[in-house]
Amino acid sequence: MIVTRLIPEARTLHTALRRNYGASAVLLKASDPIQQLFVDKIKEYSKKKAASGGKLVDTNPKIERELQQELDKVARQYGGGPGVDMTKFPTFEFKDPKIDAL
Repeated sequence: MIVTRLIPEARTLHTALRRNYGASAVLLKASDPIQQLFVDKIKEYSKKKAASGGKLVDTNPKIERELQQELDKVARQYGGGPGVDMTKFPTFEFKDPKIDAL
């Protein structure tokens, strides 16, 4: 009885392994031109990013101005503003409440 249950399970396992091997064999090939183009573009962007010193790549003054406007808007929403250093950890002051004597 156990053998009759194991034979179909073994066939299913064998089929699943064969299918998975067939799917993973495709991943081992590096001859896909789309994947190669994607990798080339990532490498090109990495070089441009390093050349720009970590700033935006392929930018112009209009884009930089819009970025600064968005950063200012976010800073205002979270308590920043002129003269406030948003990179500094906030300081908290806890005062003991005054308790009336009974």
